[in-house]
Amino acid sequence: MPVVPDIIQRFQQAADGLAGLNRYPFADRRTAWVERLSVNLPELQFLDSLVDGGSCQYAGAAAAVVADGIKPPDDLPGIAALARAAHLNENHILQPALQALGAATQLGHLNAFIQLASETQLGEQARTAGAALQAGRALPLLGVPVGVKDLMTVKGFALTGGTQAGPGQPSSKDALAVSRLREAGALMLGTTNLHELAYGITSENPHYGFVGNPRGPGFTAGGSSGGSAAAVAAGIVRAAVGTDTAGSIRIPAACCGVVGFKPSYDVIPRQGVMDLGATLDHLGPITQSVDDAALLFSVMAGLPAQVPPRLHSLKGIRVGVPSNYFFEPLAPDVLRAMNRAMDRMRSDGAELVPIALPGIENSAALQFATLCSEATAVHWERLVHKPETLGADVRIRLEIGQLFPAIWYTRAQGARAALAAMFESAMAGIDVLITPTLRTTATASGTKFLVVGQQEMPLHAAMTSLTLPFNLTGMPALSLPCGTGQNGLPVGLQLAGARSHDWKVLAVAARVESLVQSSESFL
Repeated sequence: MPVVPDIIQRFQQAADGLAGLNRYPFADRRTAWVERLSVNLPELQFLDSLVDGGSCQYAGAAAAVVADGIKPPDDLPGIAALARAAHLNENHILQPALQALGAATQLGHLNAFIQLASETQLGEQARTAGAALQAGRALPLLGVPVGVKDLMTVKGFALTGGTQAGPGQPSSKDALAVSRLREAGALMLGTTNLHELAYGITSENPHYGFVGNPRGPGFTAGGSSGGSAAAVAAGIVRAAVGTDTAGSIRIPAACCGVVGFKPSYDVIPRQGVMDLGATLDHLGPITQSVDDAALLFSVMAGLPAQVPPRLHSLKGIRVGVPSNYFFEPLAPDVLRAMNRAMDRMRSDGAELVPIALPGIENSAALQFATLCSEATAVHWERLVHKPETLGADVRIRLEIGQLFPAIWYTRAQGARAALAAMFESAMAGIDVLITPTLRTTATASGTKFLVVGQQEMPLHAAMTSLTLPFNLTGMPALSLPCGTGQNGLPVGLQLAGARSHDWKVLAVAARVESLVQSSESFL
């Protein structure tokens, strides 16, 4: 008879009482809760061992996004490629969006979009942009079609959150970040598919279809912003908006071979965006290039539209290479791709500096306690009154959130503050940190566990372990493709920076992008 760990036994004993305390009417599902909790046994054992987490204050909002001392350029090289000249008429403004609409329809099997704009809706948007153009506004995104993750309000579209709660009314206004894109002349092509409620990393949505990976049929597109990444990778749109709570921008970007940028916490405002974990949620762009990501980032952050400062080499840039956690375990093809990329950076003048990150191995436990507690609080009414509208995986993740003691949550927040302080200390004198985005390339759809090196890992742990530390700390992090793996699918390279050093990350990423693009393959 298998031995049941003490912490699991205690959850078994507490499940009925906690469900009763919360007036949760489906306590008969307790066996499934305990089975799901067992998947995260290492995280639970760590949380149980925490005694004094110090302050329970989480990271909080970021400072000004130019605080790193790198001033964005006064001239805006590259923006003209996305903007449209002032003499173009309304039909010219509309044409790229109509082409994107046709591509989205033709590639409907990818399930990248939940809702698409009609030609009439696009025409109305183009007329509005044309009138603004006539009034003398600059409109740096004039006519650019954009996909928006269906987790935020978009005027004229119902907000679904990727879940099934009956037909909703079209939103009467945009989320603030979407409004800023529209004011810059962008046209909203539609709302993109996602992992239900953004609570997962595969975008295998039971209500709106599994999002396909344009780089490999039958492989996951990653999540939760899978539809946004797939739309960009397939060439339907050049730019899309995603959200990132544990890696949900960077994971699909890595799986689909595009650029995904998670800025510093709350630099892009989340007004009008459905919460999942409010202290972990970030908003950001998924695009075909770093310049495109910077352009969307600047607009959504309320800054003048701009691309990163140009670095003609990496000379003088100190790049931190973690000596623990991030590179072990790692699939051999991912390691080869990373080594090739780092060799090119070194040849370009970068100084690669090994750095230790003590305590980083506890990040998953801190994320688990934080997100389970916050997500269940956000979606409690839906869970109690409309459980039938939820997919099986999301429902059980929301259910187990009610079982976490409040003291674990507060201790986890104290440990988060210590984690952020550790990063600040470890990165003193370091410009950016380099890591893989994922431990493997994209996995086959339906995968639950995978072996990385000699270690078997649950899929969610393998997919989020390298991205979630930067949600806990609010640090900016960007994923860009750096070659292909053994299965022909993209390998993602991640660059992270100190809080508020968004432009430094973007500037280095643009240079690294130019270096890795010159290689045909990293095998």
